[in-house]
Amino acid sequence: MTGHYQHKTILLGLLISSLSLFGCAPGDSAPDDFVRDDTPNAVPKNEPLSRYGNPPSYTVMGKTYKVMQQANGFQEEGIASWYGTKFHGRRTSSGEPYNMYAMTAAHKHLPLPSYVEVTHKQNGRKIIVKVNDRGPFHEGRIIDLSYAAARKLGISATGTGPVSIRVINTSALDLDTRDVVMPIDSRPQGKIHVQVAAMGTESAAETMASKLRSKHMQSVRVHVVENDGNKLYRVRIGPLPDVDLAYKVINDLNGIGVDTARVVVD
Repeated sequence: MTGHYQHKTILLGLLISSLSLFGCAPGDSAPDDFVRDDTPNAVPKNEPLSRYGNPPSYTVMGKTYKVMQQANGFQEEGIASWYGTKFHGRRTSSGEPYNMYAMTAAHKHLPLPSYVEVTHKQNGRKIIVKVNDRGPFHEGRIIDLSYAAARKLGISATGTGPVSIRVINTSALDLDTRDVVMPIDSRPQGKIHVQVAAMGTESAAETMASKLRSKHMQSVRVHVVENDGNKLYRVRIGPLPDVDLAYKVINDLNGIGVDTARVVVD
């Protein structure tokens, strides 16, 4: 068996095994021993596309779905559902095991992985989830949440709920030599900021800061650092109390067309 054929066989096997996870199925249920509604949001990070789950297109029940190559700026409205104990520990389309206690989700078209802010249109709750699976394939449903995510959003009891979703741009969340980008589940040992830009002149930085304030962004400041006699003017928002709020700020910045922001701790 050639390596190419082996790869195709593995990919097909993963896709078929994960198709059984899509949507809420008969016999699915919530765990008896999970009562938390405060599971931390997924923390967006810049990750390579999964080896599995990202074909150009795939077909389920006779319908073909195209997979997006990139999704920055993508927004959608519709119905969210959730899946639970029946699929816990089984393989998702990305190859990761499904964990109903983690903040994850399934989507038909988004690249795997993607990070998405989900807003409940009735109760106003917002969550951030990592999309690592395919589905749901029920008509009108746009995203399938893990059980923990459904509880936090407030749809675990109702089964479904009206939502809007927005993809978080993670392309700017790279590590640089001066600032530390927050990893998942870490507790910062410094002040948390969202850095919007780093500029060579004070006037340019102040112009950017003024633009952000005009868009009702709060706590916008220009921080000046000097390196080898050269000054750098960093436009930052903060300090912020936690990482969840920092990524909420980044999502708000994406909403006004600013897609260069990243979380820093110093």
